Amino acid sequence: MSTSELSESNYRRIAYINWALSVPLLLIFSWPFYFLCEIFHIYKAISFPGSIIFGLPFMLTILHGHVTMALGASHRQHYYAWLKERPLTYGLLFHNIIISTRFRLSLFFLSMFILLIGFIFT
Repeated sequence: MSTSELSESNYRRIAYINWALSVPLLLIFSWPFYFLCEIFHIYKAISFPGSIIFGLPFMLTILHGHVTMALGASHRQHYYAWLKERPLTYGLLFHNIIISTRFRLSLFFLSMFILLIGFIFT
């Protein structure tokens, strides 16, 4: 791997691409939960937050995979360290827990719990 892939300009490019992909990916992965809530007539106050929480782990997994493909598994920690050093710009919404599989699974199970609550209150 050349050193140009570990440069700040490449990190900025990866950050911009991840920002651009985040909203479309969130919408793509959130709609099945929302559609299921519509079928079962679950309240919007439950379906909107539940669908966002449902879509987040899938979106975060794809974005983490993008970083891994761009830099390689052995160098992605450099990108995440770079984000941590810039909490008020590029790393604004970044926290180390975001790349944790346990966190993403917790979000998924939280969304399933919200769906269960929706079934109970409908």
